[in-house]
Amino acid sequence: MAISHWPEAERPREKLLYKGASALSDAELLAIFLRTGVKGKSAVDLARELLQRFGSLRALLESDQQQFCAAHGLGVAKYVQLQAVLEMGRRHLQSVLQKGDAMANPQQVKDFLCTRLRHQQCEVFACLFLDNRHRVIEFEVLFTGTINSSSVYPREVVKRVLFHNAAAVIFSHNHPSGIAEPSQADEQITQRLVAALQLVETRVLDHMIVGDNQVTSFAELGLL
Repeated sequence: MAISHWPEAERPREKLLYKGASALSDAELLAIFLRTGVKGKSAVDLARELLQRFGSLRALLESDQQQFCAAHGLGVAKYVQLQAVLEMGRRHLQSVLQKGDAMANPQQVKDFLCTRLRHQQCEVFACLFLDNRHRVIEFEVLFTGTINSSSVYPREVVKRVLFHNAAAVIFSHNHPSGIAEPSQADEQITQRLVAALQLVETRVLDHMIVGDNQVTSFAELGLL
């Protein structure tokens, strides 16, 4: 049955207008992006099939052009549209933390870090440099590792802190595994960084680990 014949409250577009985008399933959101289905399948049916093929919405969104276009019902035009949508989303969220903006709340920082680190295939270690009013000076990826580790050197971190004349910092790194739980090594390097930065009177406000759908805060866990 075509979506146009569904009860109005069950149609993805109408449901979004009435209840908001957060009320929609992954398949319903993808169906709105697809706009149309294929012969014998509605856009929602096609969306469900694609999610099953790729394994998750994230895997579909992060697939390369060859993988994406090989799926039935997709093609170069849809791939280009998707990349444009993803980039607009990243730019919107990144604009939340611009130079000179003060840190409003931890969730704001978590959302920003997700846009910058969640899609990384290898582990990377980054830093938000802040002034004495906790306004953003700069965000930098400092170290890039392998699929599951990143070598972090306190001496190099201190050099970047002094370069930016930062009064405070928020560290972050991603776990490509998707599990945002701090390891013993994460805790050890954080304590080494805290000790090193105390020598230059710079505060470590937090260390956040970015996973799939979660960001874990060392400060919230009482690890700082």
